[in-house]
Amino acid sequence: MGPRYYNGASHWIHYGRILMFHLPPGPKLMRRVVFNQKGGVGKTSITCNLAAIGAAQGYRTLVVDLDVQGNTTHYLVGEIDAEAFPAEAQGVAGLFKQTVGSRKMRQNPDSFVWETPYENLFLMPSSPVLSDMEKELESRYKIYKMRDALEKLEGEYDRVYIDTPPNFNFYSKSALIAAHTVLVPFDCDSFARQSLYTLMDNIAELQEDHNPDLEVEGVVINQFNSQARLPGELVAELEEEGYPVLNTYLNTSVKMKESHRDHRPLIDLAPSHKLTAQYLDLHAELEKSLARRAA
Repeated sequence: MGPRYYNGASHWIHYGRILMFHLPPGPKLMRRVVFNQKGGVGKTSITCNLAAIGAAQGYRTLVVDLDVQGNTTHYLVGEIDAEAFPAEAQGVAGLFKQTVGSRKMRQNPDSFVWETPYENLFLMPSSPVLSDMEKELESRYKIYKMRDALEKLEGEYDRVYIDTPPNFNFYSKSALIAAHTVLVPFDCDSFARQSLYTLMDNIAELQEDHNPDLEVEGVVINQFNSQARLPGELVAELEEEGYPVLNTYLNTSVKMKESHRDHRPLIDLAPSHKLTAQYLDLHAELEKSLARRAA
């Protein structure tokens, strides 16, 4: 049996392995936050799988997990040895903790970045102590510290993806201030539509107060079921109302749950699966849009 190829969204697959990519170059550094105030919309799945695809294409990619639940951290590296890596010193928690301590003891932000099992993919992990730290960080007005840290990492990474908690709190605001663009997952639910209105108002207020250069990159249609009538109707209504709905939709699939269980992004677990192809198409759509804006 000869080689099996899949050609779509500028990628090639040979016997289920990625051979090469040819995508238009985007801007050298891009910081993207994936945010929605509604839980269960797929923020973690979208963050990790887009980041893993970028890493597979050769972009040095950093994922920052600002959600205290730590789902992104668990997805990419599995369980963390609490004795070897004390919670207060882990990733994001360690980075923020040093901003309220002695300046002499501060480490470079890269000190809080971990390698993952995947080439070119790096992680600044979450920690359960983030919830205990939030009040002090907010009272000391440390909301710009994530932006400052990521700016110090320019030249180290090509792409930065930030996962956020499902509410408009200190950590999600820090992410939106630090980012160049924001992706908004939408899970084709009537409650999600109502939440979207509030979300966009909050983003507009943050743009006005803190980050006027932040761009809403688009609404990602996730967990889409083409066989049901309601999802299509909801998406059509969003488009009629002028929301920037992206062209690529992500279907519901049990393969995503398997990906979470195995701590393996789809591009590694199931490179020829239909959902993986949709993620590749979404990544290509976003990269092409970035390249056009940078031109």
